[in-house]
Amino acid sequence: MTRDEMTVDEKPLAAAGVPEVLLKLAGRLVAAAGAAGLSKAEILPRVRVVAADPEEHLEDPHFGRLAQAMVAQAKRDRTAELATRKIEAPWLQWGSDIDPKAVAQMQAAMRLPVAAAGALMPDAHVGYGLPIGGVLATENAVVPYAVGVDIACRMKLTVFDAPVSWLDSRSDLLATAIENETRFGIGAEFRPTKKGGTTPPREHAVLDDNWDVSPVTKANRDKAWRQLGTSGSGNHFVEFGSLEVGETQAAALGLAGCGTFLALLSHSGSRGTGAAVCNHYSRLAMTKRKGLPKELTHLAWLSLDEAEGQEYWKAMQLMGRYAAANHAVIHRHVAQALGLQTISTVENHHNFAWEEEHMIDGQPKRVVVHRKGATPAGEGMLGIIPGSMASPGYVVRGRGKPESLLSASHGAGRRMSRTQARRTYRWAHVKQLLADRGVRLLSAGIDEVPYAYKDITEVMAAQGDLVDVLGSFQPRLVKMAPEGERPED
Repeated sequence: MTRDEMTVDEKPLAAAGVPEVLLKLAGRLVAAAGAAGLSKAEILPRVRVVAADPEEHLEDPHFGRLAQAMVAQAKRDRTAELATRKIEAPWLQWGSDIDPKAVAQMQAAMRLPVAAAGALMPDAHVGYGLPIGGVLATENAVVPYAVGVDIACRMKLTVFDAPVSWLDSRSDLLATAIENETRFGIGAEFRPTKKGGTTPPREHAVLDDNWDVSPVTKANRDKAWRQLGTSGSGNHFVEFGSLEVGETQAAALGLAGCGTFLALLSHSGSRGTGAAVCNHYSRLAMTKRKGLPKELTHLAWLSLDEAEGQEYWKAMQLMGRYAAANHAVIHRHVAQALGLQTISTVENHHNFAWEEEHMIDGQPKRVVVHRKGATPAGEGMLGIIPGSMASPGYVVRGRGKPESLLSASHGAGRRMSRTQARRTYRWAHVKQLLADRGVRLLSAGIDEVPYAYKDITEVMAAQGDLVDVLGSFQPRLVKMAPEGERPED
């Protein structure tokens, strides 16, 4: 067969994996291979093999030039994909008491090639890649570290039918319920004890979900079952307190009237399985986006067009349902232990990514909104923004501020690192404050002292345009992981 006799159809070459920009070259090489004696039946399978792994076929006698061109094109494409924005994507900051290092992290994130917009909440402080309190909108991409290690960490508030006076008259009973019905610590689980007693794993319908969406969730399902209903470590807590709600706000919370109520508040996430999901897909993202500037390494992304991106997305969604189940189990078992009935609940999670439509540069755009330590605050959305073990938290309703990407803070935010807090404070510094606030502390690490956090009233004042306050929660009986536990928040 001569070169002139060989008719080259580019469609099969494209189907074989040849990039569009290289179809003309491939066509010429196909014609030359036919002229050299290769049959049509031999040529296409050979092109397919070369296209699948060009690095291994650089010396192929017929299609080596195609392999070399594909390798070079891949390098050009990679360079273009990783090229950071010359101008930061648009973003705004709420509050002024923010560590400059956290602001620098936000500025760096806004140079990501996939970045579309952002916002920085008033509780912001330094995190891995994206600061805690950072909101990042991306185009068709998800950033595991912009979601966070503790995927779908969330808050849940339950209002009970018992009188608020129980905080004083039945404090020991409430404390026992917390101690018995959840577990704290980095590896905390419910399982049979060595002494022969039984504390069987909890049950919830989330365990019937499809845990095969990712090899990580599949491998960790039994661990997740044992950790269902546990609270972990770091800034995670379970606490009883008083919820004060005004007359005009009661209806929004499903309460029959205003007043002060007995309430349970919890803060934790997807435990060890969520951390395993984050670590696995963060490593994958960093491998696939190798070559990013050093300050952006932890913001490596997975495209939602990639199998790995879809796999992470499904695993993240599962961890969201699991974290919600975790809180549901804690609150259910505490209520059952005390014989209480629920009269109202509010919950929301942070450390998550949502597909949403926002106006960006004057145009509606479908984006992936990461809220790392930030709370969804769309118009009418309810949420909880806690303070510290000795300061109030707030039940809020979102005002739907477009410029914040419909977000608000997720708490007071740290004003100093854990290391600095340990160096600075002793429990003697805190004892009087807790007593003055009527707080009974069951356990906590010294790095969680109230002084390590920003003033929640100032944080709330800085985001008055983002949320309306419906009620305030005052902690009275607080349980956190004991001293010495590695933080997992």
